[in-house]
Amino acid sequence: MERPYDPIKLEVFKNLFASVAEEMGVALCRTGHSPNIKERRDYSCAIFDGGGEMIAQAAHIPVHLGSMPLAVKGAMQGRRVSPGDTVVLNDPYRGGTHLPDITLISPIFREESPSPLFFVANRAHHADVGGMAAGSMAVATEIFQEGIRIPPVTLVQEGRLNQDVLDLLLANVRTPDEREGDLEAQLAANETGRRRLLEIVARYGTEETLRAIEELKTYAERMTREAIRRIPDGCYTFEDYLDDDGMTDEPIQIVVAVTIRGDQAVIDFTGTSPQVAGSVNAVYAVTLSAVFYVFRCLVDFDIPSNAGCMIPLTVIAPEGTAVNARAPAAVAGGNVEMSQRIVDVLLGALAKALPDRIPAASAGTMSNLIIGGSDPERGRNYTYYETIAGGMGARPTRDGMDAVQTHMTNTRNTPIEALEHAYPLRVLRYEIRRGSGGKGRYRGGDGIRRDIALLADCTVGLLSDRRRFRPYGLQGGESGQGGESILVTPRGERPLGSKFHIQARAGEIISIRTPGGGGHGKAAEPTS
Repeated sequence: MERPYDPIKLEVFKNLFASVAEEMGVALCRTGHSPNIKERRDYSCAIFDGGGEMIAQAAHIPVHLGSMPLAVKGAMQGRRVSPGDTVVLNDPYRGGTHLPDITLISPIFREESPSPLFFVANRAHHADVGGMAAGSMAVATEIFQEGIRIPPVTLVQEGRLNQDVLDLLLANVRTPDEREGDLEAQLAANETGRRRLLEIVARYGTEETLRAIEELKTYAERMTREAIRRIPDGCYTFEDYLDDDGMTDEPIQIVVAVTIRGDQAVIDFTGTSPQVAGSVNAVYAVTLSAVFYVFRCLVDFDIPSNAGCMIPLTVIAPEGTAVNARAPAAVAGGNVEMSQRIVDVLLGALAKALPDRIPAASAGTMSNLIIGGSDPERGRNYTYYETIAGGMGARPTRDGMDAVQTHMTNTRNTPIEALEHAYPLRVLRYEIRRGSGGKGRYRGGDGIRRDIALLADCTVGLLSDRRRFRPYGLQGGESGQGGESILVTPRGERPLGSKFHIQARAGEIISIRTPGGGGHGKAAEPTS
């Protein structure tokens, strides 16, 4: 009988693998070219075994990390890879999320190994990948309008850059120098991961390293099953809505039934609205990522985030619905907006089983602001992209946090100094939107107000939500305030919708006001 694996050694390997992913992120941040990478840190890094199963991830962007395993498997399917290769992709229907998220995947070999021991991968949001509007996040009706679609192709072959592939990509974007710099940073991040993993193998040996990987996956599965076992058996349902798809005013229903049986969970989205004309559809990888995130949050134990966490979960997302769209549906907003609402319905369902653990709804939108045009001072094109934070939902025992990124996003903001240095923009107001959180025994966190003056003619776009269907409260708590967007012109204020793309003039001001989180529990009655 095989002896139990040494728990101390397991902890050592857990931290070794996690540190590799974290160091990849540091390399990407330090060598990145755009503010989106070096300031906002809109990227994620992870490592995978030779079968494409995730071993470890850095504490980066949840919507990236839960979906990357499908990208790795999709990229390697039917493909022979060699040492020094790197595959690039962004196709949402081949394991990507939306077109601005470009993924680089590199196999790692030892000299004596005929097949890869590992894969390293990173995914970074590029501020423009072409398409009908600057920033590649327009309210589109098909994926062809959203930018260049990259199936898995070899960017680096046996250590040599495929210049033809790179030239093709750069010819289809508005900011080629910035894109090239960020892609080079992504290559550097994967090289960092390769070196560190080979150092681990050299120190501990191939056999010991591979056994540790399997033990870590088994451990993560066991702990996830234990977390599920602590949820009372039953079927818990919830539904919520996206305000619209940007093309019509029709709300989009998201329905979930979470069935708990012992140490397994079935998450069924049957009943969700069919895929829509606008760009808020999610591909299956995004839905899977949201499920992974929610159940990973339920685990109280400090476990590795790897493929073992998903084994006890069965996800049913009917094809052709807004949570598993078919090509060529537009999906830019599915990654950022639908993913947030999927989390909201999952938490709403689980709140019925675990009322003392689940928070009220947070802002529920990434409030994606995109500004692009020509910079007259520098004589070049620019694209500015930002996800603006909102209020966190109140928790069962404390208030929600103000002005914070929640759930499927984990980026920083672009500091005002960096923003004004890089773009023809000026920040006039950046403050907490006081009173926007829902009331309750515990108050929902407040959102943000950000006013930006436009110093040159440009296009302005917004993909956001939670205007009509505000962030819900729990246990008698009130909903948070919905978001607002306003264009200030010399003729006065012009209210804008949650999803738009407009031409704006120099001197005008765009004001984005993000939702507050829902409250938790009934507010105390005032005393006379």
